[in-house]
Amino acid sequence: MRVETVMLGPEKSHYAGTVQNVSELARIAESARQLEAVGFDGITTPEAGHDPYLPLMIAAEHTQTVRLGTNIAVSFPRSPMVTAQAAWDLQNYSSGRFALGLGTQVKAHNERRYATPWPGAPGPRMREYILCLQSIFRSFQNPKEPCYFEGEFYQFTLLPTFFNPGPIVHPDIPIYLAVVNKYMARLAGELCQGIRLHPIATFGYTRDVIIPALEEGARSTGRAREQLDLLGAPFLAVGRDEEAVDTAVKGLRQQIAFYASTPAYHPVLRFHGWEDIGLELNRRISDGKINTIASLITDDMLDEWAIVCTCDQFADQVKKKSAGLFDSILLDLPPEVRADQDWMRQMIGLIQS
Repeated sequence: MRVETVMLGPEKSHYAGTVQNVSELARIAESARQLEAVGFDGITTPEAGHDPYLPLMIAAEHTQTVRLGTNIAVSFPRSPMVTAQAAWDLQNYSSGRFALGLGTQVKAHNERRYATPWPGAPGPRMREYILCLQSIFRSFQNPKEPCYFEGEFYQFTLLPTFFNPGPIVHPDIPIYLAVVNKYMARLAGELCQGIRLHPIATFGYTRDVIIPALEEGARSTGRAREQLDLLGAPFLAVGRDEEAVDTAVKGLRQQIAFYASTPAYHPVLRFHGWEDIGLELNRRISDGKINTIASLITDDMLDEWAIVCTCDQFADQVKKKSAGLFDSILLDLPPEVRADQDWMRQMIGLIQS
């Protein structure tokens, strides 16, 4: 199983209302080198207060083999051409190590945070977005034979030679789609190279809802499930001893409650019979009571969403809970655990084996 991690991801305190930290170029370079050195197969950057593409330029310069990806870049605030140009350059500068992870975000954040129109349902728009991107990539690689796209939401019908970045050695950029619901899972199976599961997708929901939809989408274009990369990102609470795990669980309850309050993610809660809890979480956050939400996440809910254990149990628990579900896994480890590079190197090797 491939093992990825997050660089510049939000810490647990941010889910309780604190702002993001400011990044420094030297820290990005050092972090990228260290994560490659301990054996991670991939390094990803989120769009959580910072641009997801810019840090990967630094990472590309200071690494040699590790794969680099956005986890995820929000699609709709950027036109397909803007996204295509960033992805094309990163693929070129990294010598073919870039994977483009895309997601829609919810309507309120598109309209009110990104100041972006929301002209229709996100699923059909994302379908066109991916098809348009793929047309742009083909046109970049074959300037004399541009491949245009015309849809309901996106039109790409002009690419003068002056504005074409031109062919690159590794033109096949994998597209991963952020997935929580069946529509996006089918779409990814049909058009993409893989999916990036949101952590809110439980192990059971992934098995019974996401994987069948992914397989259905793959069959529609004559592909097998094995040709696609299902990348899981379970919530984690890990520490050196039980006391450290208990402390991690407190922060994790807050993190899960933050995500579970989002109505767009309530199909997962509905699957488990937890929708009433999701509605209450949403009410509390709307009322400014964000510091009261963690108590609603029970131990049974934690077991469905998370890997909770001490460091010495971690690799075994990851393999046990991921068996039959994930082809790759993203591990967003806490700073105190990431600091032990010898442990990380050993743990990654055990999971990869």
